[in-house]
Amino acid sequence: MKFWDASAVIPLCVDELHSKAMHEIALADGSLAAWWGTVVECRSAFARLRREGVLSIDEEDELRSMLEMLSSGWTEIEPSDEIRDIAGRLLLNHSLRAADSLQLAAAIIWSAKSPTGHRFVCLDQRLREAARKEGFKVLPETM
Repeated sequence: MKFWDASAVIPLCVDELHSKAMHEIALADGSLAAWWGTVVECRSAFARLRREGVLSIDEEDELRSMLEMLSSGWTEIEPSDEIRDIAGRLLLNHSLRAADSLQLAAAIIWSAKSPTGHRFVCLDQRLREAARKEGFKVLPETM
C-alpha cells in the first residue's frame, strides 16, 4: 500500500502528462491510502479546470463519479488532533502550504509515525521534498 497525495490522485482521473506513470504506480499493488481531505482537493481541481474551460460540466461530473469510485476503495486517514499537531510541526520545519502539511501529517499517522520504508506518491515538488526529508520513499522517483 502507498499513501497518495491529491496531486497524484488527480492524474488517475484526468488525462494529463503524469497520468500514465500514476496508473502504473496504482496498478503495481492496487492499494491506496489517502487523507480525508483528498476528495475535496481533487474536486477543487476539477472545478478549476471547468471554470478555465478545460472541462465541460458533464466532464466534471464524470470525473467526480470516477473519484467517488476510486475513493470508495482506498484507506482513508481521518482528521484528528494528532494530525493537526503533526501538521503544525511540519509547518515549522518545511516550506509547505496548510493543506500539504495535513496531507503529510496524515501520511505520517498512516505509517505509524515511522515513514522509513513507506511510499508516498506525490507530484508537488515542495511536498515531495518534505516527505523525503521526513523519511518516505517518494514516487515517482523522477519527474
